[in-house]
Amino acid sequence: MRVLLTGATGLIGGALLRALLQAGHEVACAVRDPSRLPVHDCTAVQVDLAAVPDAAWWTPRLQGIDAVVNAVGILREQGTQTFDALHHRAPAELFRAAAAAGVPCAVQVSAVGADDGRMPYQASKRAADDVLRSLPLAGAIVQPSLVFSPQGPSSALFLQLASMPLLLFPLRAGMQVQPVHLDDVVAGVLTLLADPPRRIETIAFVGPRPLPLREYLSTLRLQEGLGRGPLVLPMPAGLFKLGAAIAGHVPGSSLDPDTASMLLKGNAAPADRFVRLLGREPRDVDSFIAPSQAPAARAQAVLGWTLPLLRIGLALLWLWTAAVSFGLYPVARSYELLARVGLHGALATVALHGAATLDLLLGVLTLWAPARWRPAVWLAQLGLIAGYTLLITVFLPEYWLHPYGPMSKNLPIIAAITLLWALEPRRH
Repeated sequence: MRVLLTGATGLIGGALLRALLQAGHEVACAVRDPSRLPVHDCTAVQVDLAAVPDAAWWTPRLQGIDAVVNAVGILREQGTQTFDALHHRAPAELFRAAAAAGVPCAVQVSAVGADDGRMPYQASKRAADDVLRSLPLAGAIVQPSLVFSPQGPSSALFLQLASMPLLLFPLRAGMQVQPVHLDDVVAGVLTLLADPPRRIETIAFVGPRPLPLREYLSTLRLQEGLGRGPLVLPMPAGLFKLGAAIAGHVPGSSLDPDTASMLLKGNAAPADRFVRLLGREPRDVDSFIAPSQAPAARAQAVLGWTLPLLRIGLALLWLWTAAVSFGLYPVARSYELLARVGLHGALATVALHGAATLDLLLGVLTLWAPARWRPAVWLAQLGLIAGYTLLITVFLPEYWLHPYGPMSKNLPIIAAITLLWALEPRRH
C-alpha cells in the first residue's frame, strides 16, 4: 500500500511513519522540513501546510496513492502556524483532492471532544472532520483522548505533575480523563487502513475506562517508582486559568488557557468501538510505563520541575548577593574585608562595584539567557565562585570555621551549577 502521510514529524505521525514502514508499506511524507523526519526511508513531499496548498496542487501528488492519513496537529498557534490553516483548511483541501483523485481511503486524526468543543483547537479539528464526512471516501475520523508516550510533550507534563509531592488543582483533579497509549493509537490506524469502513466513521480512540485525573497521576507516580501520591489540594478554577495564561507565554509549555479549559471540561468517551477495532482491550494506564523504563521516566520527570526551581534559586542567590554588595551590607565593612585582600582606595571601589555588577548580571542571565549562552553562564558562575573561594581561603581563612558555613555552602552550590551545566544540550 502507498500512503500519503502528513504530520510525520509529530508524535503520532512519527510513530505512524515507523509502523507503516515496518509493515512494508510505501510512505510519502508531506512535511515542511524533510530533515526533521524521524526516519528517511520514505519519499519526502516538501510542502508548507500553513500556506494551505489547494486541491489542484495535491492532485498530481496523489497519483498511485492508496490512502491518505492526516496527522497534523498543533497545541498552540505561532506565527503562520494557525489552527484554521493547519487543522481545517489545509486538510480540507487534501481530502477534496483525495476524493477527486479516486484515493480509496482517508484517515483523519482528530481529537476527543472535537464534535462539541468550543475551543479554537477543537473547532478547527471539527471543521476538517465535517469536510471529510461530506466526501464519498472510505475511512475514518479517529479521535484520540490524552495520548501517552514517554516522548510526548503532554505526557511529560503529566509525568512531572505525578512526580511532585503536592499539587493544587480545581476539583482536586477530579475531572474525568481516559488516556490512551500511543501504541494503541498506531495499531488502530493501521487496522483501519487494512480494512477501512465503507463510509467515513468517527471512532473515539480512548483507554478502557475513564478515571479522575488525580487517579491517573497517582498511577503514573506508582509506575515511576515514587510511591503513593501526590497530595492534591483544591484550587479555584479562576486561579488555575490565570496560571495557565502565564504558562502560555513560556516557550514549549503544553499548558495555556485553551488546554486548561479542555482539561477542566474532562476528556472521556465510550471505548466499545475502539475495543472492537483492536480486537482487544486497549492498554490500561497501570501498564503505561514498563519497569525497565521507570528509572529514566522518574529522572526525567523530577528534573523537569526541579531544574527550573534550581535555576530560580541560583538567580535569587546572585541577585541577593548583588544587592548586599551594593549597600545592604555596610559598605565600610566591605572595604575592610577588601583591605585584608590587599585592595585599597579606588581599586577597592572598582572591585566592590564590579563584583556586585557581575553578580547582578549572572542573576539576570540565569533566568533569561538564551539556550546557546547558558553553558557559558554556568561556567562563568563556577569560575567566579572558585575565584571567591580561593581568595577567601588565602586571605580570610577563618570564614571556613564560621558557624553559619558561608564557605562550606559553596560546595553544594558548585555541585548544583555543575549539574545544570552538564544537562545543557550541546549544539553539534
